[in-house]
Amino acid sequence: MSENNSKKKWYSSWAFRIPFIILLVLLFSFCSLVVVRGFQFKKEFAANPLSVNQKNELDLLLKNKYSERYQIIQSLPYNLTGQKLSVGAGSAILIDVANGNVIYEKNADEVIPPASMTKLFAMYVVDEEVSAGRLHYDDIIPLPPECWACNMPPHSSLMFLGEGHQVTLEELLLGLSICSGNDAAYALAYAVCGSMEAFVARMNQVAVGLGLSNTHFVESSGYSELNTTTAREMAAFAKVYINHHPDSLKRFHSVEKFTYPKARNLAPGHVLAAQDFTQGLPRHITMSITQQNTNPLLGKLPGCDGLKTGYIHESGYNLSLTAERNGVRFLSVTMKGPGNNTAEGQAGRVKDGTTLMEYGFKNFADYDIENFVQPVFLKVYGSRERAVNLVPAFEVKTETVPFITGETMAQNLEQVQVKVSVPQHLIGDVVLGYEYGQIEVLLGDYVLDRIPLVADRQIEKANVLIRAADAVYCK
Repeated sequence: MSENNSKKKWYSSWAFRIPFIILLVLLFSFCSLVVVRGFQFKKEFAANPLSVNQKNELDLLLKNKYSERYQIIQSLPYNLTGQKLSVGAGSAILIDVANGNVIYEKNADEVIPPASMTKLFAMYVVDEEVSAGRLHYDDIIPLPPECWACNMPPHSSLMFLGEGHQVTLEELLLGLSICSGNDAAYALAYAVCGSMEAFVARMNQVAVGLGLSNTHFVESSGYSELNTTTAREMAAFAKVYINHHPDSLKRFHSVEKFTYPKARNLAPGHVLAAQDFTQGLPRHITMSITQQNTNPLLGKLPGCDGLKTGYIHESGYNLSLTAERNGVRFLSVTMKGPGNNTAEGQAGRVKDGTTLMEYGFKNFADYDIENFVQPVFLKVYGSRERAVNLVPAFEVKTETVPFITGETMAQNLEQVQVKVSVPQHLIGDVVLGYEYGQIEVLLGDYVLDRIPLVADRQIEKANVLIRAADAVYCK
């Protein structure tokens, strides 16, 4: 009997102890988990790198969600009032090249033939070939009969290429940019692609690749009224051209005059001599001709170093214009400029170009925010990953700042503030592309820009035990 009682006591004692032991084990395990999680978070200083697929998913999401801010040019991120400019051209636009912000526009989406502004696309294609090492500026370029000056359409602008001339690629680009030579345009087309059709296809590929839906070419000189673009799309392209090939401005577009042919360019057996052009252009051109850059604001508008004029009857007087002062660059495009003759057309280009550029430089300046627009690392509690990066939803390195306070632009810029707002940490699941913070650029009562900071990855919340353990640290 006593033996049975003893067994019952032992059983009863352990029956009581087992749950208690289990509870202690669980408590110990939980405390250990808390300690381990705390140790892990203490050592967490960076989120895991994104995989290629994660990066692509993030990029696609942001480009769809913030599509306007991913365009080459876009509206200012703030509203302005009181823009009253006297611009005679039927269509016009003015942008800040640093960020593509549009600070003035007038009928900027009207479809108009670009005329010789078309040649900018031709120069871009050639510069791409040079950058790739397939062509060099000192290459001697063959001149088939299709590009001789004597075979160009009536009233063409020319650099005066002739049979047997020895001309370099750089000279052709100078003849294209300064003299607006249609013969140079044909020579480059044959040199790069072997035919005008193939070269124009390359130009159209550039337009399609940049999303310029109203820009299309049928030939590379701009002579045809079937070439089309808009002021907005030409400005977008010119911004890309300047950014991709900045040396072209100094090398080609800012050169004020060009003399051709020189003695070294002539066919063997020919010498420089006066020629009689009254019966039309000869095949062998031996008279040296100096032409001024068709851009009427070179050397007159401070900071002006490009780009290109254009005229045919169907387009009026066009001008792509750029200037830089104190590190700030603006670009304007005016199309359907008025004028009954070249003198009137040039006067209109000067007036409109000066009006737009002076308005830009007087009323706006650039402010660098690149150091503020950076990924922000945050710890994430109660999740399957312990960290996330909040990244800018779109790239902004420079803000276009209006002159609205202070006596000088310098004083105005001193009042700009950049405010970064993010939480101390995140809890639970994290949604890819969701906005968890923001960057604000402020000037007085103006919010000049607001840049969302979004999660660069999707993270699911953890199980109950981990969420409970992390709750110790994230209160």
